[in-house]
Amino acid sequence: MNEQTLTCRQLFNLTPKTLEKRITEYYYQTQNSSLTIKYILTLRVRFQLGAEEFAFILKDLVREIFMNTKATRAMKRFFYYFQDYFMAPEWRSLAARVFPVRNFGEKAVSLVRSLIAKVRPAETNEP
Repeated sequence: MNEQTLTCRQLFNLTPKTLEKRITEYYYQTQNSSLTIKYILTLRVRFQLGAEEFAFILKDLVREIFMNTKATRAMKRFFYYFQDYFMAPEWRSLAARVFPVRNFGEKAVSLVRSLIAKVRPAETNEP
């Protein structure tokens, strides 16, 4: 299949409506979540440079990609740039799904500390 990707010139010059249409069509044709996230991140940069019409662009597509697809390296790398697209409880569950090893480590450390606290005598400040 001949993939037609967007150039930097297109990403920084086309209107939001055209970009939304092209990026959405690209994603549904190829299911390439990594490149789609990179495109949307580029539009976030365009928003940060002053283009107000790009605030929360393709919010539904971003939510669908992060919530329904397997986490790719690009998704993990750019994960925190999309925090404002999700509510706090969604963000916590999504972080646990995207970074399962890190969360396992944090839970293991927490469990070990709680078990040690039960058998360790209480500390006092008396000499």
